[in-house]
Amino acid sequence: MSVLTLHPDVSAADTEDGMVLLDEVAGRYWQLNGTGATVLRALLDGATPREVAHSLAERYPGLTTERTNSDVAALINSLSEARLVVTA
Repeated sequence: MSVLTLHPDVSAADTEDGMVLLDEVAGRYWQLNGTGATVLRALLDGATPREVAHSLAERYPGLTTERTNSDVAALINSLSEARLVVTA
């Protein structure tokens, strides 16, 4: 199983509304809302994308697991494409 980590050049800071990621080399910031921050924290703590999606579906009864699986995968893809996270 792959483990998600922040790219070595990226730092994270919690904010009142979520989290900010800073690419220290490029000098670019990314802001995650509360849900995005919750997802990223869980992934960084070792949860699998499926576990995170299941947790979101339980937390928000109007969302299906299919939807949350898709949303978690989209977030991972976006963060990976921006070179903010890596899998090991």
